[in-house]
Amino acid sequence: MPLQLNDAQATSLKLFVVLSKAYKAISEQVIKDIKQYGLSPSEFMILEVLYTKRRIPLQQIGGKILVTSGSITYNIDKLEKKLLLRRVPCREDRRVIYAEITDAGDELFNRIFPEHAEIVHHLMSGVPQDEQEAAIALLKKLGKSVKSDTNKGG
Repeated sequence: MPLQLNDAQATSLKLFVVLSKAYKAISEQVIKDIKQYGLSPSEFMILEVLYTKRRIPLQQIGGKILVTSGSITYNIDKLEKKLLLRRVPCREDRRVIYAEITDAGDELFNRIFPEHAEIVHHLMSGVPQDEQEAAIALLKKLGKSVKSDTNKGG
């Protein structure tokens, strides 16, 4: 006999499935857009952080993007070989190495980011802006509640 769920459980499971499918559909299109520029999604996210922050300690990049620490070094190496970023030693603390966007990285991002932003905007355009803002607030609330439960051991 199949397990019976209460209404709240069924709704929670449906939300999870719908959220997962929406994320998958959107991320597939975003990844396709990013790859046309010769970048992996991880490389793109690292460049986006550097474009905004200009220079950041390598150790802090993982906390800014959704990439594992092991792949950060790999992607930093790839971006450095493409001359899109450089490593800069900290003068005050030899243990700290910064990643810094290069002029070539700036030029690339200045060219591709407006196009990328338009693609993302188009993907989201099926939902009016006020509903997007409501969704942002709800998803933040959901994320914070999950983190809060995890920190409590729940």
